[in-house]
Amino acid sequence: QVQLVESGGGLVQPGGSLRLSCAASSIMFSFSPMHWFRQAPGKQRELVASITRPDYTDYGDSVKGRFTISRDNAKMTVYLQMNSLKPEDTAVYYCALGTPPTYWGQGTQVTVSS
Repeated sequence: QVQLVESGGGLVQPGGSLRLSCAASSIMFSFSPMHWFRQAPGKQRELVASITRPDYTDYGDSVKGRFTISRDNAKMTVYLQMNSLKPEDTAVYYCALGTPPTYWGQGTQVTVSS
């Protein structure tokens, strides 16, 4: 069993930045693809960013050029740096391990509003 714990969400003004973190409890992290998803109220969950092994990254069209996914295997943590945030980025953000995702975090709320 792998536990994933997200942190770093909150309220930010449009144009601002946040960095989300997701800490894993298992060494499985080191050799597994990791993903960030998000789900806004009334919408389907969408894939935001992925990082595989080796560190190949991919992004959803709506966040390309603004968000950056990275990982620290020593800390068993994956990050999502979010810049130039927009109100439409408001959602619960989840990290997930594996392809297809096998383990999910509990989610962290990101609200972009003035």
